[in-house]
Amino acid sequence: MTVAVATILCVDDEKHNRDLLRAVLVPRGFEVFEAENGPQALEVARKHRPDLILLDVMMPGMDGYAVCRAIKEDPLTRDIPVVMVTSLTAKAERIKSIETGADDFLSKPFDQAEVLARVNMLLKVKDLNDRLKSAYANISQITSFGRIIARTYDPNNFSLLKAMDKVVELILGRAADPEKPSQVVAGLKLGGDSWRWYVYERSTEKVQRTSFKMMLDLYLALPEGKAARVVTFSGDELEGKEIGPVVAKLRERKIQVRNMLCFMSDDVCLLVLNYQRPITRYDADVINAIVTHTVFLKTLYLQMNEISDAFDYSLQALARASEANDEDTGNHIHRVGEYCALLAREIGLPEKFIRSIKVQALTHDVGKIHIPPPILLKPGKLTPEEYEVMKLHPQYGAMILGDNPRLTMAKNIALNHHERWDGSGYPRGISGEAIPMEARILSMADQYDALRNTRVYKPPYDHATTCAIITQGDGRTHPGHFDPRVFAAFKKIAGHFEETYEHLKDTFEKAYHALPPAE
Repeated sequence: MTVAVATILCVDDEKHNRDLLRAVLVPRGFEVFEAENGPQALEVARKHRPDLILLDVMMPGMDGYAVCRAIKEDPLTRDIPVVMVTSLTAKAERIKSIETGADDFLSKPFDQAEVLARVNMLLKVKDLNDRLKSAYANISQITSFGRIIARTYDPNNFSLLKAMDKVVELILGRAADPEKPSQVVAGLKLGGDSWRWYVYERSTEKVQRTSFKMMLDLYLALPEGKAARVVTFSGDELEGKEIGPVVAKLRERKIQVRNMLCFMSDDVCLLVLNYQRPITRYDADVINAIVTHTVFLKTLYLQMNEISDAFDYSLQALARASEANDEDTGNHIHRVGEYCALLAREIGLPEKFIRSIKVQALTHDVGKIHIPPPILLKPGKLTPEEYEVMKLHPQYGAMILGDNPRLTMAKNIALNHHERWDGSGYPRGISGEAIPMEARILSMADQYDALRNTRVYKPPYDHATTCAIITQGDGRTHPGHFDPRVFAAFKKIAGHFEETYEHLKDTFEKAYHALPPAE
């Protein structure tokens, strides 16, 4: 690894004095810039941002006091230590130098030992100040990041990869910064032994993420049995280092590794590559603090999935209970959920909507729990009074599902799935866009499946007959009952409905015949 060389700007209108300073500094490993007047000094300082400035006081035109004042007023250069070099020894001149922002003094003629001592002392002070500023900036970023996570976390709309993007952006920053690393390789264990890997690089405008494929051997190269700790690597000496195999695997894939901080836990790995300076213990602490957020987010993600799975299972159980006394002993609720997903995708609705309607459509008839079994199972036509009781099941369903935000779609479906686009439905007789989109989709899906199955008032129809009834009407069903967008989508993908019906019908029949006989 290349160690950064300290840079010093020497400002003096006499070349002889600049040559003397160069002769003292260059043999000691310092890089020297020169300026012969004030304006040139300010230009060089802004362009190169040296670690230290040796500034002559007595110069024609813009003197050292004016240059020092300009340096300290400029945000780009104000933290650079300035040593005033002067042959003046009066107390007033030194006070004036302090007032302009000078950090120290050197007297002419130069004493070599004194020059080196003051230079080394001020460079150490600057390094400590730079570390303090970096620490404060990182602590502020970490604190701000934690607040943002707490404020914006949405368990119903969370992306672990996007959360990792934010973590890596915090590590890399968005603009070129010598204090920041240049790359991050991130790995996340998403379940079982499956890892996903990504390479992040900082560009001029934003952090770019690229998928890193075929990285199983990198995972196998990681040291085993040591969770949640940081290991470091600097330079090219890999022999005997536990991180050596990882560095070798990265280099095989043309990823340059000059130095690295590596955070590894059982299911998260962050390889922070190529700081443009020596890695410090503080850098490791910062990475530890930042990646802790990633681990926390992954824990939330897994818990969210567990809750979501339990939620979906509960909805399915509730839906199965609602069919216990219905005449349909088939897989009606699951078929309807699949049909809804097909229609929603064809219409072009978001994936979140598609995932939700596939599950929440299952409870569309949950209100039938409150309908007396003799009405549900009556072999003949319902009387007008009995039909009015049957028409109460949408309100019952909405009442059962309640007002939980996660069940908003299910409640909309249960309450409105018998409404019709032309206003001829029930329970409220609403029409058109007043009917929630999820209920309009469910209406089509439910109608298709009802026509395919046996009912007390009709035999089961095949796919072709069902499509003809829906698209042409039969007295009970009319194309005007359906949202035109949903109607058009159904006509386009009706073949997928038939495939879904046959597949799930066969699946149910196999499971049904495998059950033990009732005693």
